[in-house]
Amino acid sequence: MSQLSVKHLLGIKDLTLKDIELILETATQFKEVINRPIKKVPSLRDVTIANVFFENSTRTRLSFELAQKRLSADTINFSAAASSVKKGETLLDTVNNILAMKVDMIVMRHASVGAPHFLSKHIKANIINAGDGTHEHPTQALLDSFSIKEKLGSVAGKKVCIFGDILHSRVALSNIFALKKQGAEVMVCGPATLIPKFIADLGVKVEFDLRKALLWCDVANVLRIQLERQTIKYFPTLREYAQYYGINKQLLDSLNKEIVIMHPGPINRGVELSSDVADSGHSIILDQVENGVAVRMAVMYLLAGNK
Repeated sequence: MSQLSVKHLLGIKDLTLKDIELILETATQFKEVINRPIKKVPSLRDVTIANVFFENSTRTRLSFELAQKRLSADTINFSAAASSVKKGETLLDTVNNILAMKVDMIVMRHASVGAPHFLSKHIKANIINAGDGTHEHPTQALLDSFSIKEKLGSVAGKKVCIFGDILHSRVALSNIFALKKQGAEVMVCGPATLIPKFIADLGVKVEFDLRKALLWCDVANVLRIQLERQTIKYFPTLREYAQYYGINKQLLDSLNKEIVIMHPGPINRGVELSSDVADSGHSIILDQVENGVAVRMAVMYLLAGNK
């Protein structure tokens, strides 16, 4: 069996193109598994995985938990809100206490940039980054690539535009790395206040006009405005944002071209996407959710084999 070149999945930045291709290939096999009447395989029967979430999450957490069950792994779930972290315990002490229970792999989400990277230097278990601050969210980018490939046949040569709050989004950064490595053209589009200053240094185009960006792209990956990460106001009102950067059916119909609509969720309906777009034939949002389970199964399976 081919192996990943890394022991942990900390970010897309650390992966080679071969790694990405291997994960997507393996995910294709697992997608077939989760669509069978019996959706379980014994691949990780002797592996114990801890889901350590220091930040709230619904989709990512459920997706990882389901992927672990499908692989027959033993899982434990840790939520910081109800833990000794509230009593002042350090991150390393918390994780070492979990590892003392003979845990093989940790899936971790943390509000601080670099938290999984810090842990990887101090512990032996495999670590999967399920989102660190505004930095990276590697499994989301992998499932997005998988979904584009499934819909359009390949990622290479496709024009993908990421819309919205690029400044606070870990999904945007991971997607830029993943898409560029696979040979896609990437553009970002949003208000100037939400586009990082040096984003063009990553080899992406920058566009502030929604219509021009939509006319350019094959795939629109639309992000929500992350109000919970914003300490100052970046635009006057959500209503005004929706007016200039919201994608609705009328706008899409006026373009006279097919565009694939993606969104990592949760959607703020009526802000970045209208309901008639989110629920339309253009949208592959629910496919992304299904593919997330297969991709996360692939990542955990491949890392477990990389002991």
